[in-house]
Amino acid sequence: MKVIPPSEFIINPDGSVFHLHLLPSQLTDRVILVGDPGRVSMVASFFDTIDFEVQSREFHTIGGTYHGKPIMCLSHGIGPDNIDIVINELDALANVDFTTREVRDHLRQLTLVRIGTSGALQPELTIGTPVIAEKSIGFDGVLNYYAGRNDVSDLELEHAFCDAVGWNPLWAKPYVVDADPELVSRIGGDDMVRGITISAVGFYGPQGRELRLPLANPDLNRRIEEFRFNGRKITNYEMESAPLQGLGRLMGHKAMTVCSIIANRMNTDANPNYKNAVHDLIATVLDRI
Repeated sequence: MKVIPPSEFIINPDGSVFHLHLLPSQLTDRVILVGDPGRVSMVASFFDTIDFEVQSREFHTIGGTYHGKPIMCLSHGIGPDNIDIVINELDALANVDFTTREVRDHLRQLTLVRIGTSGALQPELTIGTPVIAEKSIGFDGVLNYYAGRNDVSDLELEHAFCDAVGWNPLWAKPYVVDADPELVSRIGGDDMVRGITISAVGFYGPQGRELRLPLANPDLNRRIEEFRFNGRKITNYEMESAPLQGLGRLMGHKAMTVCSIIANRMNTDANPNYKNAVHDLIATVLDRI
């Protein structure tokens, strides 16, 4: 029986998990994940009942019921490092005994759906299009720190991508992970594009945006747009889908990301007033999860 010491897994004095400040009793099997703490209230506005609300740093959680079933919405903030915190702590809430610090014999599976916003990398993807990260390429390197990384990665696509774009050896090695296929089938429909999504490690230089500082590889986005693998294109950029789906697969949870396109990098078009599209996407996901 694995017992996790206090230095590796911190439990707050009130019995809640360290960063999220959630109690094991509050965890629901279905979790909606969003980046913006303010968006949690938008998701919860669809709930039938509100049972609890917890705020800690950028981690805002509201739990309740939707169509009579328990559900919660949690904000993870921006970036893959936050996903590492959130998924590990959600898994601990599900599968670690907080009294004995022992990993449970029978593991609980969570359903994790991230609803986000994204920038398109193909000119035909119009503003407001929902794109599922059926496959996600992680530029962040988070999964490379965990054993079993290769077992859950699409190594053929990973190698083909690195060769095609001339991957800079100074950057973290990319990894490619699939979303849970049953969850993609359940959430996805004719109203959503199933794509290959890149999770970047930042918003500006790591996504090819140049403000004052010049880019190390200014041609990268053109090479990404032109890349094809078995006839499929890379569709969009965001910052969290790959670590979510990779850690989910390693831990045995169902995980996927669907994003509303709010900018097209190839057309240099953007819509900062995207809340209506996100509102509609939330409603769709809640009805299908």
